[in-house]
Amino acid sequence: MKKFLLVIIFAQIFILSVASAANETLPIIYKPIEWTENRERLIEEYALEHYGFSVTSIIPQAIVVHWTANGSFEETYDYFYNEEFTSGIDKGTLNVASHFVVDKDGTIYRLTPENALNRHAIGYNWCAIGIENVGGVDGKEDLTLAQLEANINLIRYLHENYPTIEYVFGHYQQVEARASGLFIEKVPDYFAVKPDPGKKFMQALRDNLENDGLKFF
Repeated sequence: MKKFLLVIIFAQIFILSVASAANETLPIIYKPIEWTENRERLIEEYALEHYGFSVTSIIPQAIVVHWTANGSFEETYDYFYNEEFTSGIDKGTLNVASHFVVDKDGTIYRLTPENALNRHAIGYNWCAIGIENVGGVDGKEDLTLAQLEANINLIRYLHENYPTIEYVFGHYQQVEARASGLFIEKVPDYFAVKPDPGKKFMQALRDNLENDGLKFF
């Protein structure tokens, strides 16, 4: 067990050092959300409940692409910023968040470290990096060409610097993606149907990235 933990620690250190150097080649604005010991506690609690093990970080094996269902980066950032839900059935639990948000003009924002465990895709948070795209209000497939280009570049950057990444899928493909063997969910009937980021956007990503050694659904 100790040897296994050491392997994970060394792998994460290597991943962070490589990603830090490579970040210079892709314009990314780092705009961190609130991150304290309380968030880490909430992450550990979430991971233990939903995956059966208590961790705060991931070794990325997949990328899940989303849309925000709102019209601005600022609104998205404000929604993700708080560490926990303050109302509703999820009150007191880890708030949703994504590693990256891509604005309509293609600007890429990084909200958390790439190896952080964020709550963005049921069953896959323990191993997946999330990319949110501003748009999709009322389910309208309105993501822009600038966002498409930014996503292509970002996914290539992530794949190059995290060789453990094998899969890319849209949030709406969460059931199909179970064929990857990555899905874990310990809470019975914990599931939500999602439409994002739209079939056209995912097909365009697939057309541009399938020859890069990534698997799509």
